[in-house]
Amino acid sequence: MRSTPFIPIAVFILTLALIGWGYIRSRKFGKLGLLSWLQFVALMSPWLVYFGLFVSGVFINFTTLLFLLLGSTIAYVAIGNQLRKVATAERSEIEQKLKRDLEASSDRANLQSDSANNQSPTQPVNTPIAVAMSQGKTQLRLFKALPPEDLKLIQGIFGIETYYLTETIPYQEGAIFKGNLRGEPDVVHDRLTTSLRDRLGNKYNLFLVEGQDRKPVVIVLPHRDIAVDNDTIPQRILIAVLIFANAYTALSLGAQVAGIPAAQTAQDYLAGLPFALGVATILGIRELAMRFMANKYKVKLSLPFLLPSSQLGSFGAFSRIFSPLPNRQALFDIAIAPAVASGLLSLIVLIAGLYLSAIGMGSIEIPSQIFQASVLAGTLAKLFLGDALHNNLISIHPLVILGWLGSAITALNLMPAGQLDGGRIVQSVYGRRIASWTTVLTLIFLVIATVINPLALYWGGIVLILLRDLERPMLNELSELDGDREALGVVALFWMVVTLLPLTSGVAERLGIGSGGGLIP
Repeated sequence: MRSTPFIPIAVFILTLALIGWGYIRSRKFGKLGLLSWLQFVALMSPWLVYFGLFVSGVFINFTTLLFLLLGSTIAYVAIGNQLRKVATAERSEIEQKLKRDLEASSDRANLQSDSANNQSPTQPVNTPIAVAMSQGKTQLRLFKALPPEDLKLIQGIFGIETYYLTETIPYQEGAIFKGNLRGEPDVVHDRLTTSLRDRLGNKYNLFLVEGQDRKPVVIVLPHRDIAVDNDTIPQRILIAVLIFANAYTALSLGAQVAGIPAAQTAQDYLAGLPFALGVATILGIRELAMRFMANKYKVKLSLPFLLPSSQLGSFGAFSRIFSPLPNRQALFDIAIAPAVASGLLSLIVLIAGLYLSAIGMGSIEIPSQIFQASVLAGTLAKLFLGDALHNNLISIHPLVILGWLGSAITALNLMPAGQLDGGRIVQSVYGRRIASWTTVLTLIFLVIATVINPLALYWGGIVLILLRDLERPMLNELSELDGDREALGVVALFWMVVTLLPLTSGVAERLGIGSGGGLIP
């Protein structure tokens, strides 16, 4: 069965469609929107050029790719500086307008107050201030779960220099405070949170999020210590069963790597123990990295739930985030840490295995066409094994399989969907709305990919059932990431694509991988 260029072409077309859609949406936001769109294009342009040439059968070398990345980085920084200048100018203009409006409203209120003082004592007073006081008393009755004295203290934290309050709406056991943001989101959130804590201690949490009208909104809800309830008996049983299932699938796959097609005896499974320990090491590094970052931001995680896989040994593990995340930076760091840790470890293992294979220490014979299943693995194999890939069969070291599977586990978890590492990265970099769209598109892509690899259906089912939801609102969702983290996020998503994307027949033949055939079904 020959490889089809359908997937890379679909990825290329989808990228162009997203760029065009972004341009159409950015126009209504004026100069700021267009500059933001240009930043996105600057980040995506190297990969767009790469895949455009890739689909055409031209595979550029890494030196050219590095120059493209350098040019992209310079353009990104230059556009970012211009974006900050424009944003500062527009914010200053808005603040001046709000100040003038406030002064005008104050003057009108003073005039109406003087007029009210001249009325007779028996005449009803219907000034705006009196009406507002009457409405306020009526509104307090709507906040059944929020004590009136707490509501007044909370309303007192807002001011013209931080968040100019215009409307208060009951919400769950707290309230939504609509208004105008008067400074940088991180600075305003810190000041409001500190003021709230000084008045009411740790009784409430303050969230600064984007409202339905895409304007900043403050939400105050009662603080709750969310118990990590993985200590119940059913939870313990489930975790134990998943650990046992992962051990079984990893040992079975290790036995196959050791040359035992179907393990049956204890001796057969012991033969797969070294490989299973390698998979466990990769999973352990992922988990330790994520929990290290979670502890850094004082974020509580559930115990890990392992996901067994007969094809990969394991799909990895997922952990729920229980406590409120402080900001998008915390979400990004918690998501990127396991990807970087397991990705780098797997890459080192893969390169070490290819080097050992190149010097004649290979002990496993596989069809060379298998290296067409991944752009990353095929390119590295060509770099180390060279013309040996022309043969139908090639001897490789077991570390090649371990490193490749570790890269695949990392890449699958980097898919931009829900609570996967990739979904969390997209949510932290681009926001909740974009993350919702990428989740839907990823699930659609996995359904289409089942035509080529049934593994996609299994993974898609796991994502759809367990991990499709985005993370809950963060305490501060408006503060954007710095340029370094945005660039690292794009690189991580690119790593996912080049790991999971197969080589087309034309590129494989040009690189001399296999005997001209396609992927093994």
